[in-house]
Amino acid sequence: MTDYKSELIQTLVSRGYLNQATDIEALDESAAAKRVTGYIGFDMTADSLHVGSLVQIMMLRRMQQAGHKPIILVGTGTTKIGDPSGKDQSRKMTTDETIAANKAGILKAFDRLLTIGDGPSDAIVVDNDEWLSKFGYLEFLRAYGPHFTINRMMTFESVKMRLDREQPLTFLEFNYMLLQAVDFLELSRRYDCTLQLGGGDQWGNIINGVELCRRVDQKSVFGFTTPLITTSSGAKMGKSESGAVWLNDDRLSAYEYWQFWRNTEDADVGRFLRLFTDVSLDEIEELEKADGAELNRIKIRLANEATSMLHGAEAAQEAESAAKAAFAGGRTSENLPTVEISKKEFPTARSTAALVKEAGLTSSMKEAKRKIGEGAVYINNEKILGLDRVHPYDGVMEDIGAFKVQLGKRIVLVKPV
Repeated sequence: MTDYKSELIQTLVSRGYLNQATDIEALDESAAAKRVTGYIGFDMTADSLHVGSLVQIMMLRRMQQAGHKPIILVGTGTTKIGDPSGKDQSRKMTTDETIAANKAGILKAFDRLLTIGDGPSDAIVVDNDEWLSKFGYLEFLRAYGPHFTINRMMTFESVKMRLDREQPLTFLEFNYMLLQAVDFLELSRRYDCTLQLGGGDQWGNIINGVELCRRVDQKSVFGFTTPLITTSSGAKMGKSESGAVWLNDDRLSAYEYWQFWRNTEDADVGRFLRLFTDVSLDEIEELEKADGAELNRIKIRLANEATSMLHGAEAAQEAESAAKAAFAGGRTSENLPTVEISKKEFPTARSTAALVKEAGLTSSMKEAKRKIGEGAVYINNEKILGLDRVHPYDGVMEDIGAFKVQLGKRIVLVKPV
């Protein structure tokens, strides 16, 4: 590996964040010589980010740890358009009210993972609506239209993928890459921002911004992207059997978040410790030597580190204790996630598949039935082998007044109320 001069680039490369970068040697020189300001943009498409976005937030965290200044760019303006990158279909148009609510929700995770403030290396939050909403259409076209060619734009992966699959790409979405390029230019001018980071699917958009800064202001800026984070089995990071792994605890409990990391595939433990925790590289190298039962202990370490970072050490400890209680002699814990079903919604009998789905362990009845058929489901500590119906009151465990529903290593209490 290249012997980089700056702590920032050394960290990003050695921990596995590098996919592509523009002139990484010059970026390294810059980061070694002075404090660099860098940003990542996040559109307001939901009221919480999920684990798939965590690698981006961790790059901002690495910047801050190395003494540089992160910018969290919230894309109120770009959300109104919709990023076509990696999408087969157009995003649904979002109302201003929904965008505002999503913005408030998304920022919760950053409050826990970054120091936001006025200090030299404190992160700041900037909204691209500050400038995008001020442009007149003709003004925007005259200022920036000459710097982009349709020929070049047609070569970008986000455009090619949509057209190759014969899916419509609206003119609205086609403008997105121009808006993102202008974001970089504005941040460069307002905050002396010289670095944009992002996922690999953003490479084309980032290159546009780098080139626009050079053409308009004759300023050298840099781009840096991460690889697509997948598990060893090829699954996309950020998804579980029951859906997205949300970062906000009002969308996913700390216990379920802990369990997601605890269930990491064996081959991914070391890589995820590098990407998603602050455990030192030397210690990770030692931990990677573990195998067998010892490997399960390392997975618990990963779960505790990741959960502590996002939800706090107390929540991580409670999650570990709940997991131990749930798997030790059939005991339960008050820290297990609970789903309440009203008496009106819970009829006189419920199918085992319905309990599994209502517990949030699967996204559909079809999947619940399949998991039951595979012998992966337990209700009240007994393996379910058929689609029998259970009575909502006689079937609950007396000590907790709920059904204990388990799929693999995930456990949820379903409580009729």
